[in-house]
Amino acid sequence: MSSSKQATWYKQGVGVLVFCIVIGLALSQLDFFSSFNEAWIDRDIRSNGVIGECYYVLVFSLLTAIGAPRQMVAFLGGYAFGFALGLALAMLATLIGCILTFFASRFVFRPFIHRKYSHKVTQIDGFFASKPMRKTIIIRLLPVGSNLLTNLLAGAVNIKPTRFFSGSAIGYLPQMIIFALLGKGLLIDSHWKIVISIMLFFISSYLSFRIYQNYKKQGGLEAIVNTQTQPKFASDGDGL
Repeated sequence: MSSSKQATWYKQGVGVLVFCIVIGLALSQLDFFSSFNEAWIDRDIRSNGVIGECYYVLVFSLLTAIGAPRQMVAFLGGYAFGFALGLALAMLATLIGCILTFFASRFVFRPFIHRKYSHKVTQIDGFFASKPMRKTIIIRLLPVGSNLLTNLLAGAVNIKPTRFFSGSAIGYLPQMIIFALLGKGLLIDSHWKIVISIMLFFISSYLSFRIYQNYKKQGGLEAIVNTQTQPKFASDGDGL
């Protein structure tokens, strides 16, 4: 992986991290957001029992299905419910969103994707032909990228849904833990939780890139990564 591409990934990942911190500080510190913080989160989410939890899962399942970052979902889960429950609900919402997009791609958008981007689909299909669960975990461990595009691409190839969903759940977990911890830290103004979550983010990012180095020669992985770091789908056979 080139140094310029690695720098781009880190910038995108740090951007998500900084955005979460800014939003959390605004919710917890600024008077302008105080009514939203106390009235909305307490009334509709945090203190509304099972109904609030179901509301959170429903809303963020739909949002992740159309491209909301899973890191933000975990952050808001930690902020609203605390670390453990927030992490569990965020994982559930993100997985449901993954399932919705995957099957929408498989049953609705698959013919279009195959017709428009046949070269990339062939590469990705070959990548997932062996050890699909392990390779899904690798993709999910990367600190940046489009959850929406990954789900759409997976739905368009021949990977078994159970393998893809299981690999996604495992691969989601490290960064979901980090951002749920960050949300919890901002909720209770715990500086050590915030510092630990930031340190874990950079450690996780470094380890993910090391894993990526071992698999980057496989064309399907490159196709997925290039798709997720480009601003839009390319129109020729070398871009998706």
